[in-house]
Amino acid sequence: MDESRIAIYDTTLRDGSQGEGILFSLEDKLRIVKLLDDLGVDFVEGGWPGANPKDSEFFSRAKNLGLKTRLAAFGSTRRPGNRVEDDEGLYRLLQAQTEVVTVFGKSWGLHVRESLGIGATENLDLIHDSVRYLKRHVPTVVFDAEHFFDGFKEDAEYALSVLGAARDGGADCLALCDTNGGTLVTEIEKIFSRTVATYPLVPLGIHCHNDCGLAVANSLMAVTAGAVQVQGTINGIGERCGNANLVTVIPNLMLKMGKQTGISEDRLKTLTSLSRLVDELVNRPPRKDQPFVGMSAFAHKGGIHVSAVLKNGRMYEHVIPEKVGNQRRVLISEQAGRSNLVAKLADYGIQGVDGADPRLQELLGEIKDLENQGYQFDGAEASFELRARRALGRMPVYFITEGFRVIDERRQREGNDNIMGAEATIKIKLGSADLHLVGEGAGPVDALHTALLKALAGAYPGLTGMRLVDYKVRILQGGGTKAKVRVLIDWQDETCQWSTVGVSDHIIAASYDAMVDAVNYKLFKDQSFSMQ
Repeated sequence: MDESRIAIYDTTLRDGSQGEGILFSLEDKLRIVKLLDDLGVDFVEGGWPGANPKDSEFFSRAKNLGLKTRLAAFGSTRRPGNRVEDDEGLYRLLQAQTEVVTVFGKSWGLHVRESLGIGATENLDLIHDSVRYLKRHVPTVVFDAEHFFDGFKEDAEYALSVLGAARDGGADCLALCDTNGGTLVTEIEKIFSRTVATYPLVPLGIHCHNDCGLAVANSLMAVTAGAVQVQGTINGIGERCGNANLVTVIPNLMLKMGKQTGISEDRLKTLTSLSRLVDELVNRPPRKDQPFVGMSAFAHKGGIHVSAVLKNGRMYEHVIPEKVGNQRRVLISEQAGRSNLVAKLADYGIQGVDGADPRLQELLGEIKDLENQGYQFDGAEASFELRARRALGRMPVYFITEGFRVIDERRQREGNDNIMGAEATIKIKLGSADLHLVGEGAGPVDALHTALLKALAGAYPGLTGMRLVDYKVRILQGGGTKAKVRVLIDWQDETCQWSTVGVSDHIIAASYDAMVDAVNYKLFKDQSFSMQ
């Protein structure tokens, strides 16, 4: 067993979704699992099969994505009194058809007595039976010892015997869970070391919650004590105070502790963009002060710090920002902004732009002004790329929008059903032609989309392949119904997915701007593809 190789086990889609205010759509879950696969995590826990239709559909669709990561289905040991062959929960786990099944069981006597209402020996039996049954049907079984550290502190021998029951059943890894998040770092080290000494040949993992603000520290301490698997979530989302934040754990493991993971140095550079995109998908602002990936993580504001860091970043930066996909921000330096912009343009295949090009300075000023208004391009790079290409004269004009009008209506039908509908009128200039089209839809955004595509369909038939897959609104500033809002919309066609953004004090105007960006991006993408 290579103790320098740490397996990363992501549970964003399951444990992370239990956080207050967190709600993933099916499309969100599929998008995130592909991002985690690209990052190079070893395991992705997709959900609890049978717990809800969304999780069941996720496993059905995810198995066709060609993932390199090992997808895990999560569930409980058999219910007391059930035979494993007749247990509905275990049946659902196998129906997910994943390579990995993670099953949890009670390791704290308090839960065995008061939650399950059974004896200590019966609890060991149901853990052993469940793991052994699952192991007959799937290659890898991970056992999550729920409340292990609290159980150990009450009765160490019984908590260890729970692990023994899972081991004897054939578990491939035993994850020790600090489920209540109340264990101190020193306790983690002591208890984990004792467990390693008891089961020296069994791979052990760590699963920490953050109720004391120690989930990352406890996870790293467990690795020091012998853990070879770390479980956590992107940005630390999860129930109550959240889970161990993998966005912080991973670079600490790789850059500070010299541990190998399935994540390459090149893929580590995508960590910042992944973190911010997940925040956007759960509709919450990214933490500016988040270690490694926050906008302020490598920001320097004037004085001695700026003078020093421009000479040698090591003076005030504990790692090179680019190693985690972040960048230094010298808040008073516009030259640094232009340099970063040149690098971003290169990502889009726009090469050969001189950093001194005045068009870059104008673009930088535009982006800063838009960000001040509330725009955020981390989760909507299609909108940013369009602005960059226009600033450099590398973006065709496909059509010109001249205005729109939307009428929302609620119609009374027989049976007293109130049916909502909308009608949108849109004016555009297409070449020399002025077009004035009307579209109907279930709501104002749908009606606008219908009208816009109807106006452009004759000239650009490929637009019929694009569809809206997600729509999010966030209040930015102001009070009450006059607040400014940011609208983020995800779009998809047969080949890829992209996101656009609009900001306004009028939600329909923000939606319309994001929609126009999406159509322009689709047209440019299709044109570029046809020229290859």
